[in-house]
Amino acid sequence: MKQLTQNYYLRDILESDLEPIFLGLSHPEVIKYYGISYSSLEETKTQMQWFKNLEISGSGKWFAICDLKTDEFLGAGGLNDLIEEHQKAEIGLWLLPQFWGKGILQEVMPKIVAYGFKELQLHRIEGFVESENTKCRRAMAKTGFTYEGTMKDCEQKDGRWISLSVYAILNP
Repeated sequence: MKQLTQNYYLRDILESDLEPIFLGLSHPEVIKYYGISYSSLEETKTQMQWFKNLEISGSGKWFAICDLKTDEFLGAGGLNDLIEEHQKAEIGLWLLPQFWGKGILQEVMPKIVAYGFKELQLHRIEGFVESENTKCRRAMAKTGFTYEGTMKDCEQKDGRWISLSVYAILNP
């Protein structure tokens, strides 16, 4: 299933995406603000299984983000931690660094949100962003998410406490 924007498209994640997913989730700049990282292709298979398990369990859906003209894999994004009872899920996205600053997230995030509202019948989509990740925080604000507050020192990462900025968008 393809979700088209003007310049990009979202498609199902394929086994052939293993290498670019590894490249992203092992890159120091990508994982700086991301919750997981991998040091080998073999380890990255865990992430591929996670993508499959989201759909099998009904707890979400992630997509490959691709260039409409070249079909090049740019990153991944989707919804996870879906709680059916509360009709909400969490949005997540990442791009390979060479594609940062091109407005890709602002173009594809609305498609992911629309998928959540229309296909998954969600009422609320949440985004939890490391407070130091100003680029992602700006992208959330630019795509209609409302800043709801900061959870101070709520998680430990690499031996230090981090704060998470909470964003949400409601189904109109």
